[in-house]
This record gives sequence, structure tokens and C-alpha cells, in this order.
Amino acid sequence: MTRLQAWQGDISDLEVDAIVSPATVSLWMSSGVGAAIKKRGGEGIEIAAVRQGPIAPGEAIVTPGGKLLATHVIHAATLEATHRATPAMVAEAARNAVRRAHDLGVRSIAFPALGAGGGGLDIETSAHATISGVRDGLAAAPGIRRVVFALPDMPTFIAFRDEIERTDEGETGEAGA
Repeated sequence: MTRLQAWQGDISDLEVDAIVSPATVSLWMSSGVGAAIKKRGGEGIEIAAVRQGPIAPGEAIVTPGGKLLATHVIHAATLEATHRATPAMVAEAARNAVRRAHDLGVRSIAFPALGAGGGGLDIETSAHATISGVRDGLAAAPGIRRVVFALPDMPTFIAFRDEIERTDEGETGEAGA
């Protein structure tokens, strides 16, 4: 059984097999979580991503993790050219990120709050769409044993923790790094 866990902290600090970076269809890592991952892991992550783009909204591609503790970065296109996310696009991107992780044989993966922040979704909608998409993807990815939702602040942590508990299969971790 896969363990789902909410955790408050920087996704780039996690020692997991793969981390998910929310992306535009062009795959540039110029703002938000993507920019933080690029800053920590190196510009080679962005270069490798952009070479594979553009991709369709909801799709996901894989790059090496650069200097990150994670071996892989999965870039999930949650934003169209308008830089706005929809719940359906977030759920599809989360499902496809889980599929890419399964293809890689990873056992642990971390997700941010997809579609929140610059994507324009409120945190409750982001939590529902992200977790729904992850759960759907996990149905065909039995090798993934741990999913961590790395969240930047207490309100986002609470929204994801509550959504995990509401959907009944997860565990929540301690807030803070």
C-alpha cells in the first residue's frame, strides 16, 4: 500500500527518488517551484526539460535531478500559455507524473501543490485535484510506496492533510522541515 503524506517544507530538500515540478507547456522554469528547483538543482534541469518541449497541457516529461537529492525531476504541465491552471489539467498532470515515475521504477515521489500560487487555483481545489490525480495514477503504479506532498506554508499543509484524511488512505507528517 502506498503511503500519502503531507509535509511542510521545501520540495528540493526531500530525499526521494523523484520530485515533480509544475510547468508551463514550454517547460521553462522561470518562477515559483520550478525556479526554486532550478536554483537548487542547477540550470541543466531546465535545459534538459526545454529540449523536450513544448508538451501538451496535462503531460509530463522527465529530466535528471542535477544537484538535487532526488534522482529525477518530473515536469508536469499544469499551466497553459495563459499561466492559468484548471482542476482537470492538474489532475491529468498528476496522473501523468505518477505514470512517468512508475516507468522509471521509483519508489518515492514528492509533489508540490499543483496549480496553486501562480496557477491561480485556491489551495483546497489544488489539494483535491492533485491528490485525486495521484490516487488515480497509483492504481497502475504498485511499485510507488511513498508520496510526499511538500507544501510551503501551514494553510497549504492543512488543506492537503485534510484532503488526504478525507479520502481516507493516507498519513500526515509533521509540519516543518
